[in-house]
Amino acid sequence: MGKVICAGLGPGDPDLMSVRSHRLISSARHIAYFRKAGRQGQARAIVEGMLGEGVTEHAMEYPVTTEIHFSDPEYNRVLAEFYDRWADTLAEIAQDEDVVVLCEGDPFLYGSYMHLYTRLQGRADQEIVPGITGMSGCWTASGQPITWGDDVLTVAMATLSEDELAKHAAETDALVVMKIGRNLPKLRRALERAGRADDAWLVERGTMPGQTVQKLSEIDGEVPYFSIVLVHGQGRRP
Repeated sequence: MGKVICAGLGPGDPDLMSVRSHRLISSARHIAYFRKAGRQGQARAIVEGMLGEGVTEHAMEYPVTTEIHFSDPEYNRVLAEFYDRWADTLAEIAQDEDVVVLCEGDPFLYGSYMHLYTRLQGRADQEIVPGITGMSGCWTASGQPITWGDDVLTVAMATLSEDELAKHAAETDALVVMKIGRNLPKLRRALERAGRADDAWLVERGTMPGQTVQKLSEIDGEVPYFSIVLVHGQGRRP
């Protein structure tokens, strides 16, 4: 019997991957990873040069990304079928061999693998290897502690409504907002309503080549979907 192993890759820099994930990936006979159709995929790019000779790669290509709004029932139906199909495939491989599934950041923090994890319960042995989160890589890149003293940290998705984003921004000490992209204008308005816009920073490609750290107020134009906005807490800062 094999098992399905989800290896957290960390925030993007291969040097920030755990020793355990690196060892499992470099010795794997089967590697699976999510990607957008026609793209290499960020997870696969991180492990470039690590894979052993003769490894079988399984590219799990999303049937939709932003083409259908996530609130549309069709979005959920199409993605559910996608995850069902790949859970079947991974369970079949794991009958005989281990298969390592790559996951950026930490698998249990908004990781896509969670959709497979629930479907594989009782069907295959699973192992989860935690990773440094993308957001911790970003706040480290900002050069400022994200929290001080008794600060409360809130993590929110920019896909939330403007009202929800404004509420979270107003009620917390430190804030991390993920999945920016075309949600930036809405997020900017929410931060302005909460009085936090002047304290916000945007990090693109955290810990990776081309990393940028800028005040959100200085950003003009579009930003990548996988950018992170930070509002640092002040707490008992000396």
